Amino acid sequence: MMHSRFPTPSGVLFTIALGLAPGWPLHAEPIEWQIDPDHFSIGFEVMHIGYARTLGMFLDAKGRFVYDPETETLDSGRVVVQADSVFTDHDRRDRHVKSDDFLAADEHPDIEFVVTGYTAGENGQGTLAGNLTLRGQTHPVELRTTINRRADYPFGHGKDTLGISARTTLLRSQWGMTYAIENDLVGDEVLLRFEFEALNGGVRD
Repeated sequence: MMHSRFPTPSGVLFTIALGLAPGWPLHAEPIEWQIDPDHFSIGFEVMHIGYARTLGMFLDAKGRFVYDPETETLDSGRVVVQADSVFTDHDRRDRHVKSDDFLAADEHPDIEFVVTGYTAGENGQGTLAGNLTLRGQTHPVELRTTINRRADYPFGHGKDTLGISARTTLLRSQWGMTYAIENDLVGDEVLLRFEFEALNGGVRD
């Protein structure tokens, strides 16, 4: 288990801890990583009347975290997602998901995740703990994480870059979204999946 310090957050959702790649300096210092908004995908799945899962995405999100690659410790991290950026490829459904029945995006425009801890496993696997604030309610969640790669980007900005995958399953009713659960029209379980690249020291030029 890592030893972490987590300052009171002041701004945006999501952060993930990372493994030390072979060949990098043995005495690395904590580095601030910024998630590249051009390579940040957030997807979700929800069962619809038992027939099939509705797939969707959030199109607007950003975040930062402070990570020490030598000790595999995560000092702090935060991600913020814009609730009104939800997209399911159906305008009427998107408006409904943004309404008070689900995300209440007008009243609560930000969905925020703040890291509270991280446990590193083997082969780049790990468990990330944090607090998720949605619809003005905050509850703890855990995500399964995988560090896919750390290397200088092979073209373009050429920066030291991390590639990360994460996923978790939530019960939307825990955040007050109980619409259509009782009659099983819309599932309570929501599978969330995150895929992103993070840059050492900031966004690409």
